Amino acid sequence: MNKFSLRSRSMLAAAIGAVLVFGAVSQVNAQSAQQRAEERRARQSEGKQSSKPAEEYPQATRKVEAKASSKGGAKLQKMIGLYDDDKGPEARAAADEIIATETFNAYDRAFAAQMAAQIAYDADDTAAAKDYLRKAIELNGLDNNGHYGAMYMLAQLQLQDEQYAESLKTLDTFFAETKSAKPEQLVVKGNALYRLERYPEAATVLKQAIDSSPNPKPEWQQLLMATYAESGNAGEAAKMAEAVAAKNPNDKRAQLNLAAVYQQGDMLDKSAAVLEKLRAAGQLTEDKEYRQLYATYLNMDGKEKEAISVINEGIQKGILKPDYQTYLAQAQAYYFSDQAGPAIDAYKKAAPLAPDGEAYLNLARVLWQEDRIPEAKEAARQAVAKGVKKPDDAKKILALPGK
Repeated sequence: MNKFSLRSRSMLAAAIGAVLVFGAVSQVNAQSAQQRAEERRARQSEGKQSSKPAEEYPQATRKVEAKASSKGGAKLQKMIGLYDDDKGPEARAAADEIIATETFNAYDRAFAAQMAAQIAYDADDTAAAKDYLRKAIELNGLDNNGHYGAMYMLAQLQLQDEQYAESLKTLDTFFAETKSAKPEQLVVKGNALYRLERYPEAATVLKQAIDSSPNPKPEWQQLLMATYAESGNAGEAAKMAEAVAAKNPNDKRAQLNLAAVYQQGDMLDKSAAVLEKLRAAGQLTEDKEYRQLYATYLNMDGKEKEAISVINEGIQKGILKPDYQTYLAQAQAYYFSDQAGPAIDAYKKAAPLAPDGEAYLNLARVLWQEDRIPEAKEAARQAVAKGVKKPDDAKKILALPGK
């Protein structure tokens, strides 16, 4: 009898692919309007506006006389009062009126635009917030702190809205004019470069930010690791992940990142070791974490029994979802460890949940190999009904002698 080879992996659905190494890397969010307002109020309370705020961009060469006009000053105070009283819509309307009054000077209108951007941002109207910020920048009437603060916030909002090229363009202007080297601002540029898949440039900027910061944030390090990994620099990614994990041995996220970096660098044995350590400590608590471990084993030669152990434990604990992908992985692991009976049982669970008839066809193949011809033919019929890529394979089983 012409049967399919038990060891031919091509006869079954491909092994589960590696779990995505990095999830969405956190965007660097713009400072909230409320935070900005609180800072302004604190300055007012401390100095009653008598002392000039410290220059945030001392290397900027831009010079401007940022001063309210006699006509616009009262309007600005009224707008600020409305905002301080949490009357956002009224404050925004007052700001729009000031912006539209061309007899007011550039500072009056730019300050109103910046305030309106804050109000719009508070209301989750980022499109309007960006328009107001562009207006504030265009009017060129704010002091350097306000002008470049508006530019930086615009770049962050563009990044948040996935306008990566626009964000990078805004940031290039920002850095060219301010000569800023603040780590938190460099990270925003690194993020934009990463999103644009300009990985070598992103790595350079992110490394500069991390090296110059006394306390670099974990998400900055994660972003740099992702940059190294995406650029094919597995060695640097692993080196960095190892250093972070060694420094934070009890940080589950750091350990998972290390496992992920190893996995993407095709160091599957090291990835499995890290994940097994977490598993032994009871720290694998999410479906995706169990999937990452069993997928690692399925992509290693001769580790099917380990994959089975992980899958069965995950299902038993109620952590691993008993869905199509889980049962398919379980079936493959049993099949390639020469356990046809359990493989058949797993395929019977996977096939009804599958989007097509491929799992039914695999079930039919295994049943045929086990000389369970009537069951094989029924599975082949189900495969044809759900649709398969190679219907001729199903027809060969349906044409076998017997019922």
